[in-house]
Order: sequence, then structure tokens, then C-alpha cells
Amino acid sequence: MKPVSLEKEIASTTYPGRGIVIGRSADGKKAVIAYFIMGRSENSRNRVFVETADGIKTQAYDESKLVDPSLIIYSPVRVLGNKTIVTNGDQTDTIYDLMNQQQTFEQSLRTREFEPDGPNYTPRISGIVKCTDGKMNYAMSILKSSDGCPDCCERYTFSYDSPLVGLGRFIHTYMGDGNPLPSFEGEPTLVEIGNDDIDAFAEKIWNALDDDNKVSLFVRYIDIVSETSDSRIINKNK
Repeated sequence: MKPVSLEKEIASTTYPGRGIVIGRSADGKKAVIAYFIMGRSENSRNRVFVETADGIKTQAYDESKLVDPSLIIYSPVRVLGNKTIVTNGDQTDTIYDLMNQQQTFEQSLRTREFEPDGPNYTPRISGIVKCTDGKMNYAMSILKSSDGCPDCCERYTFSYDSPLVGLGRFIHTYMGDGNPLPSFEGEPTLVEIGNDDIDAFAEKIWNALDDDNKVSLFVRYIDIVSETSDSRIINKNK
């Protein structure tokens, strides 16, 4: 697989849905994480990211317009020791709780499946980044229906040890717009991370997202040696 431009890949469809990017900066010093959400309905678009003690959560921008919080209000990012968990749903808490009980990332996700929002059956996408002793590794997962059939949950985990500098992986919920929405297929896309500072990187992703459908973006850079982090949030609703 040859790396592609992250911006062009994001911009190639008006509705990739929710997306996770994980990689390593070109200078090798930073673990890079990005997570974005999009929305087609008023309920999905009525959201913002807000910081929490150990990550971020989604929150209704206008509480009076919140209809069904079950699949749109959750904690996308949480930190467990030297591990950062990022997902598109409340499986963040599942991973956090079960890994805290010495289960693995993959074992934790075996207790979950795709979202019960037929006919889309939105995949649950998840990622985890570990920085320790000046090294990083990460993994990604997708839990999806079998080509839109809810009778079978397909489970895929992709692990990346000693990731190459300047490169990352991009996974998202949908292959593009549609009705029903088609689930992501294949291995997470190999993308160019580059060596932008966190603000420039966040702006590139934000500007590549479809103007009508983008809702919020979170970006975090983790210093692989010191394990300190720097984060940015961009919300369309202000």
C-alpha cells in the first residue's frame, strides 16, 4: 500500500462519517491522533467536543434540540496510564474499564458490536496508542455488520509496532454517502502525516472535511519521550 495525502483522502467523499487518524510525525518525536465527527441530521449536527479530566466528551450544543442521546453523546477519548483510547462511541468506556482489569484491547471489544442503528448498522471504530520508554505503538479496530446484515458481526484488529515516521493510518465509519450508508472496507488507509505543527495539522483536516456535514475535530500530539501531550478542539458550533 502506497501512502496517500490525508487531506485528499478525507475530501474524496462528502460523508466519511466519523474518522480516526493515528500515526507518527516525520521527525519521529510525536504520536499523532485525530478524531472527527460529522452529521447529516439536525440531532447529529447539534454537538460539540468539550474537554474532560482524562480526554474529551461530546455534548449537545443546544440542549433544547437534543432528541436521542444514546449514540451521539459519549467520551471519544480517554487516557489510561500511558495509553490513549479513541473511539466513535461508548466503547471507549468499555475498553478503559476492561483494560483496567487486565484485559487486552481486542478482548475488550469482543464484548461489543456495531451500533444498533439499522439499516446503517454504523461500525464501531476504535484506536489505542501506547507511548513508553521512548517508543510508540498503536492498534485500530472495526466492528461491522456483514455487508449490512446484522446477523453477523465482523471483527478486525490492526496492530502497528514501531510505526514508520511521517506515516499513519486512517479509518472511518462509511465508504461514502448513501442510503443506507456503506460501511468502511479493508485495512485502514496508509496516509501521510508529515511534520506540521499541531495547529497546521488540525486546520488541514478541518478544511478537508465537507463544510455542510463536519461537526467537530480533536487533535492530540503526544511527545513519545516525555509522554506529555498537546491538544486542539475545533467545533463548527460556537
